[in-house]
Amino acid sequence: MGDHLAATATGTTAAVGPVITTSGLTKDYGTVLALDTLDVVIGDGVTGLVGANGAGKSTLIKILLGLLAPSRGTARVLGLDIAGQGEAIRRQVGYMPEHDCLPPDVSASDFVNHLAQMSGLPRPAARERTADVLRHVGLAEERYRPMGGYSTGMKQRAKLAQALVHDPRLVFLDEPTNGLDPAARDDMLHLVQRIGHDFGIAVLVTSHLLGELERVSDHVVILDSGRLLRSSATTEFLDTTGTLLVEVIGETGAQDRMGNALAEAGLPCWPQGHLIAVDTTRSTAAGDVHDVIRDVAVDLGVGLARLQVDHRRIEDVFRDGGEHVVGTS
Repeated sequence: MGDHLAATATGTTAAVGPVITTSGLTKDYGTVLALDTLDVVIGDGVTGLVGANGAGKSTLIKILLGLLAPSRGTARVLGLDIAGQGEAIRRQVGYMPEHDCLPPDVSASDFVNHLAQMSGLPRPAARERTADVLRHVGLAEERYRPMGGYSTGMKQRAKLAQALVHDPRLVFLDEPTNGLDPAARDDMLHLVQRIGHDFGIAVLVTSHLLGELERVSDHVVILDSGRLLRSSATTEFLDTTGTLLVEVIGETGAQDRMGNALAEAGLPCWPQGHLIAVDTTRSTAAGDVHDVIRDVAVDLGVGLARLQVDHRRIEDVFRDGGEHVVGTS
């Protein structure tokens, strides 16, 4: 699909440099400071935009689309200045809104085809692109049904199709998994990954489910009350904590016995739900930590069900109040 999208693009050229750049971007509503001197650089691939309600996510997207003027600061999207090139930006950007905006008595085929033509595609090309994109989002067999009878997952796919039909170079996906069951959510996240990696379209995706962004994003931008809390590669959020998580199986009390024995062996540890968390950075045990844990389990006659490295999560940035904020860009 990526090659076909590129082949049917409406005469655009590849962006040079970052996909999105903001400098001192501020939006002051008087009583509310929605964005506060935001400096951020976003590149290709999938970028997750995280923040609580009121953090400034929607305001940022509206400004980047040229639909809302900032109070101060500048921004460029695909090398274009939001101040005077909003229309050119919107020609090259797709947008999937969070809320339902689909006419119930119109089929997905007619709806997506109409928006393709509104985006400047000739009628034959619009029909071809509509069929192509509906097939790729999984609506080929349902494309002629009125969208009022669609499930939530099908409606989300139709919204995604209209965001892709004009072959954009960048798409904004606002809560694309909103209202979906776990299976439909997994399918949508797979589509998001394909868009950013297989199709070669840059993606800015918002979600309040932090675990989703850990799964699909190459980069994460966190906003807090309009300010940049952190911007970095997802892998930098998920670095190791220096803690090993140990799960044991055995008779009642096996976890407590294992924890006490590990502490006596020189491994600082504490219960973490049904697991034992072992701090490897403060170990005074003789020998390799993994070997010590294995030997203690053998001595106690308990089984080791799991032994894994603990990783930080995006939510730790919020919980720690920015304690892990490093490497911002």
